[in-house]
Amino acid sequence: MLVDPRWLAQHLDDPELRIVDCTTYMYPQPVGPSRIESGRPDYEAAHIPGAQHVDMCEDLSDPDGAFPYTIPRQDQFERLMSRLGIHEAHHVILCGRASLLPVARAWFVLRAMGHRRLSVLNGGFEGWQHAGYPVSMETPVFPRTAYRANPDKHRLASMRDVENALYEPGCLLVNALSPEQFSGTGGAHYGRPGRIPGSINVPARDLMDPETLRFHDREHIRRLLDASGVEGDRRVITYCGGGIAAAVTAFALELAGHTDWALYDNSLLEWSAIPEAPMDCD
Repeated sequence: MLVDPRWLAQHLDDPELRIVDCTTYMYPQPVGPSRIESGRPDYEAAHIPGAQHVDMCEDLSDPDGAFPYTIPRQDQFERLMSRLGIHEAHHVILCGRASLLPVARAWFVLRAMGHRRLSVLNGGFEGWQHAGYPVSMETPVFPRTAYRANPDKHRLASMRDVENALYEPGCLLVNALSPEQFSGTGGAHYGRPGRIPGSINVPARDLMDPETLRFHDREHIRRLLDASGVEGDRRVITYCGGGIAAAVTAFALELAGHTDWALYDNSLLEWSAIPEAPMDCD
């Protein structure tokens, strides 16, 4: 699930490898979805050789979705992967700069669409540069494919699934936002402050090092999950504001070996917009 810059440098010429630069910049707003800026200009200035750029909103979200980051339709996703020259057997390496959140979101989209050979570059573009590896300004072109997705519906939770989880002891809701957002006492909120009742808090920011753009090691993540109350083999539904930070938590769950998880795609942007949907706030 994780590769380092040295590994990637050794495999750059592998014809079964595709590198996808997911650089997208997110600027939280006091209320509602973050302001999004594409990272394509920075990609065009310098990127890992062979990498292609995808934008979190333009490429990996449904343009007709009711919310900003709704997972793309299957046909839209298939057209994107075909255009990028990716087929189902390619090993896709996801990377980015400045933040792991858009990279983790890209991982979730591909994972939910059934792509299996999938890794994240630990350390991101900055780690690649710091290690002294070359960069490129050329946009590669690969032969078009006819990609066919095999969506894993087990990975995508709906509002109905979350409502059912409120009364299902075998399912655990995990909020990936900061403790202040979880408690409703500070930070951005998404229409109403607070959390879905019965949730526990596993902040995405605690699962990674924002300075090095590296995920913490598996044992560290396992200990953090255990301490937070992620128990045994309970099914976990992760959520946040709009399904981005929750992708970090989903990635960390799978990295730690907890594979029975789903992500509530539109998260609090949807939940808090329904007046009768309950919210807890300290």
